[in-house]
Amino acid sequence: MGNLGDRRPGTGGQGTVLEVEHLTTVFDVDRRALVAVDDVSFTVGEGETLGLVGESGSGKSVTALSILRLVEPPGRIARGRILFRGRELTGLSEHEMREVRGAGISLVFQEPMTALNPVFTIGSQLKETLVVHGRARGAAARRQALDLLAAVSMPEPSRRLDEYPHQLSGGLRQRALIAMALACRPALVIADEPTTALDVTVQAQILDLLRDMKARFGLSLLLITHDLGVIAETADRVAVMYAGRIVEEGPVRELIRNPAHPYTRALLASVPDGRAGSELRAIPGTVPTLGALPPGCAFAPRCGDRFPPCDVRPPNATPIGAARSVRCYLHGDGPAAPAADERAPR
Repeated sequence: MGNLGDRRPGTGGQGTVLEVEHLTTVFDVDRRALVAVDDVSFTVGEGETLGLVGESGSGKSVTALSILRLVEPPGRIARGRILFRGRELTGLSEHEMREVRGAGISLVFQEPMTALNPVFTIGSQLKETLVVHGRARGAAARRQALDLLAAVSMPEPSRRLDEYPHQLSGGLRQRALIAMALACRPALVIADEPTTALDVTVQAQILDLLRDMKARFGLSLLLITHDLGVIAETADRVAVMYAGRIVEEGPVRELIRNPAHPYTRALLASVPDGRAGSELRAIPGTVPTLGALPPGCAFAPRCGDRFPPCDVRPPNATPIGAARSVRCYLHGDGPAAPAADERAPR
């Protein structure tokens, strides 16, 4: 089966920080292997921001946890390869993976109150990160922790060092998490819905901060979100994920200007346009649950362009340009698409 993310010009090879190849992650429940991430491939280049976008339940967070080998039983990686700077991660011991986490790849969680330990100060948690990875100890660790908080524009950083997570606002807690993620100067930061729990003005500040940190430290960024508006402002390339599969991928400006998959078009149509009194447009239906995928295209039950082949088998990836690909029967994979008046009603 073809796969979005198979190597194409400009997305792999030299200068690639992360390569995910045919990743499949399952959850073993009642003697069944329920597929949460299905044959997913993509790359993240040096200094690049890749946006991974889709609704809740699409498999985005499980993909992030799989990259860091943090999927807990009954979840497991069933197949695929994860290469970080050419090093295969799936075969490493847990001790070796601990050296990768934080020092090579860092994760910024979407909810800082669950990611930060409530009984330790912000400073002690930053210092622990530095100590565990052998970056600094004692007074030097405190100085570096202070510098990290200053780097993420934390107001009154010396005071915040001695405060506990509950004493900070949501935006300040997220800044503390980003400081921890940057403590060991990783090559790749995975930001999993980093602005979801924040109000609009704070969201903009955090996105600006991520862009600034990426430029300042030469980071690569995998930005996971359900919001294509965030992707449009932040990412270089975007991979659209639905029901565990990447259904479309390409440079962000091209994809937003000319979306090829009906799901991508539906996501873009659901973004508020900011006009007073304008109607919000929702995608009908819901993402299918694990173990309840339709036999054909997973999006078919919600798709206004559905026609008979969509219900038979999942479409393969079809190149639609030098750096774009889509999984959809409307783009040459399988039988010819019907005329517009022959498709399912919207």
